[in-house]
Parts: sequence; structure tokens; C-alpha cells
Amino acid sequence: MFEYLFFLSSGLFLGWSLGANDASNIFGTAVGTKMLRFGTAAVIASIFLILGAVISGQNTAETLNTLGEVNTLPAAFTVSLSSALAVLLMLKSGISVSISQAIVGGIIGWNVYNHKPTDTDTLASICASWIFCPIISGALAVLLYLCVKSLLHHTKIHILWQDMAVRTGMILTTALGGYALGANNMANVVGVFIDSNVFEPLQLSRLYTLNSTQVLFLLGALAASIGVFTYSQRAIKTVGKNVLSFSPMVAWIVILSESLVLILFSSETLENFLLSLNLPPLPAVPVSSTQAVIGAIVGIGLVKGGKGIKWSLVIRVVSGWVATPVIAFMLCFISLFFMENVFRQVVSLP
Repeated sequence: MFEYLFFLSSGLFLGWSLGANDASNIFGTAVGTKMLRFGTAAVIASIFLILGAVISGQNTAETLNTLGEVNTLPAAFTVSLSSALAVLLMLKSGISVSISQAIVGGIIGWNVYNHKPTDTDTLASICASWIFCPIISGALAVLLYLCVKSLLHHTKIHILWQDMAVRTGMILTTALGGYALGANNMANVVGVFIDSNVFEPLQLSRLYTLNSTQVLFLLGALAASIGVFTYSQRAIKTVGKNVLSFSPMVAWIVILSESLVLILFSSETLENFLLSLNLPPLPAVPVSSTQAVIGAIVGIGLVKGGKGIKWSLVIRVVSGWVATPVIAFMLCFISLFFMENVFRQVVSLP
């Protein structure tokens, strides 16, 4: 057990990185527009992030295992550590990046180092989700923005009631965003450790017992919650305030759009439903909450004429999306060499 916990530490570090990086996408706009205090938003998001990870987090794990089955504990440690370091490097530069892209880069690095084939269909599905995620989020944000704008125009709601409605909406969408992040992204954190999992089921009550995988996801979610409280304010400065100056109402729409997109890409039920209608499915894959929130912000900015968008910062963030998987790939490839040849650890099984 001690050996497992030691190697799992890199997964917990990646969980911390998830909370430190992606919390800005859950409530960064709410904090940036002064509608919620950081402490309040962090507590709400953390509670629901844990619930989402434990209840629904396993749905997207199968996709990553199909991309590349990291089949030893030292290899899982190396893939997670490389991905976390890639994210941390981006965070240090003040860029909010994608955990999803980092872990994919790390897994491909493991595949290449061990001469294992990368499932191209799965990789294509994941890369397609990176493209469609911000597009769908932007479309949802535009639709919601136009609907809310029309509603306010025709109903003439008093500004005090508007403020109360927005604050209530912020609380609800922060909870929804936390749940969606745990459900969609926790597979990025601990998914590579599922094959080597040694935890026993944990009975919480007579009515509910966590299976061994849920215990693993719970630990990852707790690490992410620590990341929310200890480091997420740095990334919030980028996403919550600097990309586009907007009203609290628009900030609420951004959070809601991002949360809905993460849920759409986490639902196996929706995927099966679309397949039953012979429609193209939205696969249950981990997607980038950073891409979703930037897509929503840019979508609304374009509807408003595009003048308020700080395109230089958008380009900087997008460049981080490209650099992150490349950095994770290189770090993982080099680290696997040292893990195998210096520390004499088995990094691949036949």
C-alpha cells in the first residue's frame, strides 16, 4: 500500500493542478465581477467537484484507457507527473491551460517510448472534442445571451431583482460547474491508475458503498479541492477579468455555458441516445473547461461587436493549448528513460 500511495502522489499532484488551474473556469468570472467572494465560490465548487468525481467521474476514464493503456504503476506515476509539471509551467507563466491536453500528451509519450500503438480513432475523437468544445460553448453562450437580453428587454425587471437573480444564478452555476468538472475531468487525474488500483471498497453507510475506483476518484477530488483553495486565484486573474470586460449577467451565462458543455461530454446516456437516433454522438471524453469558458467569452464578445475582446490574450491562451500536450509529451518521454534506466522500474508490460 505504501508503494502505491507513493506512486499515486503524482496523480494527487495532477489533481492539485486541476483544482489550481480549472477552478478559474468554474467561478473565475463570478469572482472577477465581484458577484461572489473567492472563499464562498471555492467552498461550493469543491463540494460539488467531489460529488461529481465520485458519482460520475468514471464515465470518461474508458476513453483515456483506450488511447493508451498505461499498464504499470511506475509508468502511471511518470505520465501523471509529466502532465502536472506541464500544467504547472503554464500556470507559472499566468496561462490557464487544459489538464485534458496535458494527460493526452503524457499518454502518447508513454506509447511512443514503449513502441505501443496509439489508438488513432480515439485520438481523433479527443482532438475533435477540443475543436467542438469551444464552438458548442460559444453557441450556447450566444443563445443564452440573446434569450436573456430579450427577456430583460420585454419584462423590465427592476435592477435590484436582476442583481439578486444573478447572484443566485452564480451560486447554482458554480455548484453545477464544480460537479461537471469532477464528472468530466477527474479521469485525467487518476484514470491511468485504475489498472493498478489497490483500494478496497469503502462503506459510507448501510445504503451507500464506494467501489474501489470511486475511492481512487475521491482522493483525486480531495487533492483538486486543495488546489482550488491554494493557487486558483492566480489563474482567475486571467480568465475572470482580463479576456473580456463584461457584466455580471454575462459572467453568469459564461459559467452556465461552460458547465453544460462539460456535462454534455460526460454523459454516456446522451451518447447512446444520439446513436439510437443515428445521429453523430458527443463522445464521453474529458474536454477542456478552459476551452469551454474561452469559447463562451469569445462567442458573446463577437455578438457584442468584438471590440471588448483582448485578442492578444486569447492568442496567448490558445498558444498554451498547443504547447501543453507537446511539453507533457517531451517530459514524459524523457522521464520514462530515467525511470527505466536509472531507477530500474518497469514502465511497460507486454
